[in-house]
Amino acid sequence: MKKFLLGTVALIALGASVPAMAADLAARPYTKAPAYVPAPIYNWTGFYIGGHVGGAFNGSNGFGGTSDNSDGRFLGGVQIGYDYQFAPNWVFGIEGQYSWVGSNNTNVAFLTTPGVTYNLNQKGLASVTGRIGYTWGPALLYVKGGYAYSDYSESLVTTVGAVPVAFAAGTKHDGYTVGAGLEYLFTQNWSGKVEYQYYDFGKTTFAAPSPVGIVGLSSRNDEHTVKAGLNYRFNWGGPVVAKY
Repeated sequence: MKKFLLGTVALIALGASVPAMAADLAARPYTKAPAYVPAPIYNWTGFYIGGHVGGAFNGSNGFGGTSDNSDGRFLGGVQIGYDYQFAPNWVFGIEGQYSWVGSNNTNVAFLTTPGVTYNLNQKGLASVTGRIGYTWGPALLYVKGGYAYSDYSESLVTTVGAVPVAFAAGTKHDGYTVGAGLEYLFTQNWSGKVEYQYYDFGKTTFAAPSPVGIVGLSSRNDEHTVKAGLNYRFNWGGPVVAKY
């Protein structure tokens, strides 16, 4: 009986001390979970305008048995276009572009016919192209192709003066272009790009009554260009949005 009473007293004393011990413990601090930062979705849909600079290099410009001054030339120009993003990492677009070409005279001296020089004075290059690319985040890798136009005049110069270009058969201002590039969307409205573009305008073939020694000579009119550009994007398709 005495053991039972002593045990009961001990339990009562222990129960009374538990609240006091709990009161002595410091309150557990509450830590708020870090805010969720959504991953951005980059929207390429919309119109854009911009400018570019770079270099142009003649391709297979040579009439056989000739020498020419087809060194690289500076170019600069403008572009305008529209892109549409779909499926959801693909981008399709259309772009119009014009480039002014510096140091634009190409003179070809015919070694087989001394005293005869072919002169091509190129003012610029233009194109209307479609492009398709794959985007991951702010980067877009694309290929392009379409119609090209070369703004130039040409003549044959002899010891007796200029000969009208009508003496050159097969000369074309119209052609095609293909290329590829990488564009990076570094703010909501601004993007930068680098691209390579090849232009082909067919052949120039000399026919009678051209001077003796150059009749039948042909040269392919093609060019390689490398450009760096900057675009301002209107984002009519919506700004860069957040994924929740």
